[in-house]
Amino acid sequence: WPYCRKRCSYCNFNKYVVPAVDEAAVRACLVREAQTLLRLSRVRSITSVFFGGGTPSLASPGTIAAVLEAVAGAAHLPADAEVTLEVNPSSASTPRLAGFRAAGVNRLSIGVQSLDDAELRLLGREHTAAEAREAVEAARRLFPGRTSIDLLFGLPGQSRSAWARGLEAALGLCDDHVSLYQLTLERGTVLAAQVQGGSLPTPAQDLLADMYHTACDALVAAGFRHYEVSNFARKGALSTHNLSYWRAEQYIGVGPGAHGRFVPWGEGSCSREARVQTLEPDAWMREVQSRGHGTRRRVVLSPLEQLEEVLALGLRTDEGITQERWGRFSPQLSLEAVFGVPGEAQELQQQGWLVLDGSGLRCSREGLALLDSLLPALLCQLQR
Repeated sequence: WPYCRKRCSYCNFNKYVVPAVDEAAVRACLVREAQTLLRLSRVRSITSVFFGGGTPSLASPGTIAAVLEAVAGAAHLPADAEVTLEVNPSSASTPRLAGFRAAGVNRLSIGVQSLDDAELRLLGREHTAAEAREAVEAARRLFPGRTSIDLLFGLPGQSRSAWARGLEAALGLCDDHVSLYQLTLERGTVLAAQVQGGSLPTPAQDLLADMYHTACDALVAAGFRHYEVSNFARKGALSTHNLSYWRAEQYIGVGPGAHGRFVPWGEGSCSREARVQTLEPDAWMREVQSRGHGTRRRVVLSPLEQLEEVLALGLRTDEGITQERWGRFSPQLSLEAVFGVPGEAQELQQQGWLVLDGSGLRCSREGLALLDSLLPALLCQLQR
């Protein structure tokens, strides 16, 4: 769902602020594209559905229900499949959330970002801290144990103590899943321009690292498992959908700018493809109406490209890359054959950042925080 009511100052996602949305037309196209791509994939069963955006909580529950009906009509959608909706606090009234639950949603991901009004204004959010609290409390009543919140840290000018206060407030409010993101100053955004122009300070790298470690320690102390670089869950409330990305499973992207990774058996292919749907909503709708889907770009992934994705995504999780999963993509070349020989991986193991054993390849707790700087060396070793 690519539409938003306003553009946040830090966001460079594929989103559109328009005077009016023809929801019936968008709904029909989402339904048709889902049906087409599921038919092409010949997938028999779905494990999860994730409505992202944009702001999908601006869609009506009827649109969400129609897409889920289309999915269930084209493949088996088990009653216990995870169905997540991203929610903005400004479109999260109790009746609205109840409508989404009746439509088939069973998990919410709420874009809280901050519980400080000054920080929310800096980020260009359209909700207040009080509205965020109300939204999370309403969500937890309707989706107990199935409500996730997003938090941002590393804002320009944010102090260590302000972050600690925000974290404490979030821990008092959250349910059993928290996603924690370091603010990235993306080119072309208002916030990046303000920092570049000198009207806002650039956050110091050591402060960012300190904020991250402080948050990790606080969440783990509160009973959360740090199961992925940016994600924390307790009581087993891991995101099934996101785990499927990190475990390099197949997924189908539906809607403007959506990404997918699947084998289009229905076209006679037996190779995994990377697919990207047309970005601009009106152009995407025209394509869906004329040929059933709006796939703008499709690339057959080579065996090496697939292994690069398995490595880069799998190492984001605390379980890492299991022997079984690596073997599925690389039956001829084991993890030991690639990373158990003298080279970069052994050096990283000796430094205590990487572990290779009978279970597979994974980062240590210290290594997980440095993953972006470890990956280039590991990718070089894999390519060789």
